[in-house]
This record gives sequence, structure tokens and C-alpha cells, in this order.
Amino acid sequence: MELFVEPSCRRLVADRLGVDPEELVAGVSLRDDLAADSLDLVELAMALEGEFGIMVPERILDRVRTYGDLVQATGLLIRARRAAEVRAAEPPLRTWARVRSPAGESGGSLEWAGWLTPYAAETIAEDAVRAGHGARLELTVAASTDDLGLARVQHQFAWLGERDDRLPSLPARCHTGSRLRRLTMMIRALGTWRLAPVA
Repeated sequence: MELFVEPSCRRLVADRLGVDPEELVAGVSLRDDLAADSLDLVELAMALEGEFGIMVPERILDRVRTYGDLVQATGLLIRARRAAEVRAAEPPLRTWARVRSPAGESGGSLEWAGWLTPYAAETIAEDAVRAGHGARLELTVAASTDDLGLARVQHQFAWLGERDDRLPSLPARCHTGSRLRRLTMMIRALGTWRLAPVA
């Protein structure tokens, strides 16, 4: 990616900072060697945003030290934008979800069916966490859902697994003889999660 981005970055940096394009090598410091101040970097970020259709967050701009860092960061932001465009173009999956209260506690279960949009995934996860320690979340998608679709579902609930590093995440298992594919997650202490295959 950087090979395609670099010529445009070189032109923009040379124009904005008033330097010779030949001076722009990967290790040259934007601030020290090229005397760019914070305003120059903000203007450069705005030019990159206009050129490539990206958003350059301030936290990224603060990390950029060299011309090579700038080219690399621009390439990563372009890839992130393209990935977001692809995700946005994919239709949400039809999903059935059930949150079961912990064994031995009253409360029964909460069921939900519909399109698994980011908002729906957040709502389901919040309901499961609210159910408390030992609750169980079951997500079911159509058998026709491919591995990429399953990965998308796991990604939408990944933050639950990151709540406790002591519990390893296990991959969901596809049951080829079944009409449905199911992902099951268990809530551990204080709503920490572990992905577990359903038998």
C-alpha cells in the first residue's frame, strides 16, 4: 500500500513544507529536519484527508515523527477506511439470541430475533451482562452463514472476551449436520466472558 501512497505523500509534504522532494526519505524527521511545527502538521493532515478521503485523528498525528511514519500511517488509515466501507456494504445477519439467567436464579430468559446490527449487538451484550454472574448468551445464525459471517459475529462480541484476560477465548464450532450455527458465550465473574462451542 505504501508504494502507491508514497508519491502522493511526497508531493503533498514537499508542497506544504516547502522542501525539495529529494529530501524526503523514510528517516527524515518532520519536526527536527524539516522544521515542521504543529500547525504545519495539522495542515498536512488536512491535505492528506482531502487527497485520500481519510480522517487523520490527532492521536495518530501525535505519533508521527518521520516522513516514513507519515507514509505508513496514511497507508494504514486508507486500509482502515476501505475495510469499513466493505463492512458497511455487507448486510447484517439474521440472528436469534437468548440470554439465560444463571442456574438456580429466578429471571428466566430473554429472547431476541432480528438483524444483528451494531446497535442490536450492543443491546444484546448489555442485557447479558445485566443478567449477572453465570448467565449464558446463545447466538444462533442461519446454517448458510459462512465462516466470515461467524467471524463478524464473534468480532461484534469480542469486547466481552477482553473483559478478563484470565479466560481464553475458544472458537465457535460449526455443526455441519445442524440447520443452525450457534455461538455460545458464558458470563463469568462480574460479566467476564468466554466463548464456548455448543455440542
